[in-house]
Amino acid sequence: MPANQTKPIELYYWPTPNGWKISIMLEECGLPYNLVPVNIGKGDQFKPEFLAISPNNRMPAIVDPEGPDGRPISVFESGAILQYLGRKTGMFYPAEERARVGVDEWLFWQMGGFGPMLGQTHHFRLYAPEKIPYAVERYTNEANRLYGVLNKRLEGRDYICGAYSIADMACIGWAKGWEKQGQDLKQFPNVARWLETMLARPAVLRGIKVGESLRNPAGISTPEEKAILFGQKAR
Repeated sequence: MPANQTKPIELYYWPTPNGWKISIMLEECGLPYNLVPVNIGKGDQFKPEFLAISPNNRMPAIVDPEGPDGRPISVFESGAILQYLGRKTGMFYPAEERARVGVDEWLFWQMGGFGPMLGQTHHFRLYAPEKIPYAVERYTNEANRLYGVLNKRLEGRDYICGAYSIADMACIGWAKGWEKQGQDLKQFPNVARWLETMLARPAVLRGIKVGESLRNPAGISTPEEKAILFGQKAR
């Protein structure tokens, strides 16, 4: 951790799998941070002050008051934030190029596939106003395929890239929802072992608990919340 980090990072956040990536990383690195809740069910992500730092109207985002050259910097997109914090601290993101490429591969695998496809699985299994059998089967099967990819990768490895890294942090929040995604971990013993290892890390548990009280136990439940989250168009 940078010894001269005296001002807390602002974490724009809601307790979701994407938000957890960054709260876990900040907890693992020991960086000071302040939580700025972005209630995505109420539309906080569309407020001008948030769009100024996250133009894609998605959380998480950060503002680091002690960025490059000591000047403030804002960063959006969870993968970019993980890379930035990894470079800043020199932790969980290797400096050696070959090892860094490996972490990038699996980070981008999560960003481009594991997260989005599992998100669609959640949507059509849990939130869609009507159950569309084709969509449920399509995304549940794709989730199954991706768990299979991860299971093979974890054969003989404690963590996705050997050493613990931001690739693991990116995946854990999504993977721990395997039951809601219609998966059976008996089919993926390496994933099950990795999940157990990850969820035994104190910083991972702390990161997942950040803002826990903000979350509605009923999930996305009201028509207004669903309209905000699932009915978005260009603004």
